[in-house]
Amino acid sequence: MANLKTKAANELTEERLEQLADEAERGYDLSTTERVRVHPGRPSLAEGESPRISYRVPASLFDAAAAKAKAEGRTLSALAREALHRYLAG
Repeated sequence: MANLKTKAANELTEERLEQLADEAERGYDLSTTERVRVHPGRPSLAEGESPRISYRVPASLFDAAAAKAKAEGRTLSALAREALHRYLAG
């Protein structure tokens, strides 16, 4: 069997998999569960939502931007946000 792990990096043994399968076969009473609020992803940059912009660039441009961001101790996202802001400011 392949080494299976949970999202929390806990190993799933054959015994644990059997326990989970038995539990699933018995069925779940969802009316007794609590709703868990999960906020995946990064926090907003400002109040409210921070919409995502995604686009492709040539590898050479990506490499140059990643190197510049690293040299400045910034993230590639921060560098891209600044470049877009400067472009829009004229």
